Amino acid sequence: MEDHGRAILACGSKTTGCGFGERMSKENSHILVTGGAGFIGSFVVDRLLAEGYNVRILDNLCPQVHPHGRPDYLNPAAEFIHGDVRDKDTLRSALDHAEGVIHCAAAVGVGQSMYQVAHYSDVNVRGTATLLDLLIERKNSPVKLIILSSMTGYGEGVYRRPSDGMLMRVGIRSEDGIRRYGWEPVCPETGEILEGVATPEDAALMADNIYALTKRYQEEMALGLGGFYGFPVVCLRLFNVYGPRQSLCNPYTGVLAIFLSRLLSGASPLVYEDGRQTRDFVSVHDVVQAIMLALERDDANGRVMNIGSGESRSIEGCARILARLIGREDLDPEIISRFRKGDIRHCTADIGRARQFLGYVPRVDWEDGLEELIHWAGSAPFEDHLDIAQNELKERGMV
Repeated sequence: MEDHGRAILACGSKTTGCGFGERMSKENSHILVTGGAGFIGSFVVDRLLAEGYNVRILDNLCPQVHPHGRPDYLNPAAEFIHGDVRDKDTLRSALDHAEGVIHCAAAVGVGQSMYQVAHYSDVNVRGTATLLDLLIERKNSPVKLIILSSMTGYGEGVYRRPSDGMLMRVGIRSEDGIRRYGWEPVCPETGEILEGVATPEDAALMADNIYALTKRYQEEMALGLGGFYGFPVVCLRLFNVYGPRQSLCNPYTGVLAIFLSRLLSGASPLVYEDGRQTRDFVSVHDVVQAIMLALERDDANGRVMNIGSGESRSIEGCARILARLIGREDLDPEIISRFRKGDIRHCTADIGRARQFLGYVPRVDWEDGLEELIHWAGSAPFEDHLDIAQNELKERGMV
């Protein structure tokens, strides 16, 4: 392709601050979960409560994520504050007595971020900056901070050149490059089709979409200030998270939820390119496991860690297995052979660092996780808004 391969660049990390787990007992500990009414946050809340923590939720109940208001699944044992992470006074009140913060609140979605630039930057960057300002105020009473970041920052994952095994990076594909070389990234020197391999945390962050940049800034701000002021920070780069409670009404995030919404409405899943692009899907329960380990283990402090399954799965295969599991194998995926600007071809998590420093091991079987998602979807509200999202992307020249 026209994009030149690049060497893997290191983004080092260091251990900062004291560990949360050694400072207090769970029964006396207060944890704030921003975005705690959302998909991942609500499961974190449930787990924290089950472990004996006192939990407070701050969530603005964004209509795109919560079109029906406060969700029924929200745990009543947690204190709930309806407010925005960008509101400093509200956030200061929410932080009262907190010894730990799980920062889930975010505007999520790559495509939408490219035409809602101010909104994504405001929520993700200013929201996190506001939180950090308040944690700095409490430097004499350190609060442990867990940042939920994103694999989107990598852009394309790491690739191997078949002829000699050399590992390399390639830039984001272009329509012109795809017309010339096909869907798969190629070596700019030899023209060989490259093979995707697991991507480690020290791979350079090469994505330039707005969502990825905001998540990168979250990481850098939190780790930098945590090291400077001495409060512990852990950044978890989540790969493609799936599971119950993922919005079936939001057409901008969660490809499995989007496919499922289509299938439940009797429509075929819409698949871009040739369907052979791959992603690393990780159950929300495994993500919660990682968050709890990060909260309670000192070795995680000051580090960035990938949280995924370590397995790559094709997008077409995902559509077909969902159709099979709900008994709609007649709804073949509609493979449209079109490219969305900014889409990557392959990226799979290297989870070695999370295994080493957290003791993290993915536990949820792939089909079991999909069965759970389908079972939940049977009683969850769903709306197929894919056409609306498609029209927005087309109007902005992104497909």
